[in-house]
Amino acid sequence: MLSASDLRKGLKVQIDGNPYIITDFQFSKPGKGQALYRTKMRNMISGNQLVKTYRSNDKFEKADLEERKMQFLYSQGEEFHFMDTENYEQLFLTKEQLGDNINYLIDNMEVEVLFYDNQPIDVTLPIFVNLEVTKADPWAKGDTSGNDTKPVTVETGYELQVPPFVEEGDKIQIDTRTGEYVTRVKE
Repeated sequence: MLSASDLRKGLKVQIDGNPYIITDFQFSKPGKGQALYRTKMRNMISGNQLVKTYRSNDKFEKADLEERKMQFLYSQGEEFHFMDTENYEQLFLTKEQLGDNINYLIDNMEVEVLFYDNQPIDVTLPIFVNLEVTKADPWAKGDTSGNDTKPVTVETGYELQVPPFVEEGDKIQIDTRTGEYVTRVKE
């Protein structure tokens, strides 16, 4: 059991049978009375936000979460198939469950899958992924007024802005947190 004084940003707790992650946290101690803990939380399954204030004697259950290292195998329509690297069990997640993560998934990629009650609820990708540029328009020289970028498409179908020197066939590194170009990769 956790008490209100244990609350902090990033902590995962269980409230009314659902896992929540604390996204913001403020402590205040009025002149008289108990300390107050104002929290903003996000439901890890539905994504709904919750703002609540707790007193110092309130108790919480730690969310029963488990992270497993898994390998992305392939996608088939709207299903994305993963394999547990320890016991070789397979499962699939839908496009909705993965969200923007589908833009960076390539075959055999190692990911962390977060489980709640043996149900997968979230996927954590590596921070940087290297993807091959499959479509890049030629850059038109002449406009030298500052930040020049051009759109390219990578092997997963994701489109992003890159510097003009990136060409079709190049491997580029992308930050999965922001979806932005980082650098060109030499092999």
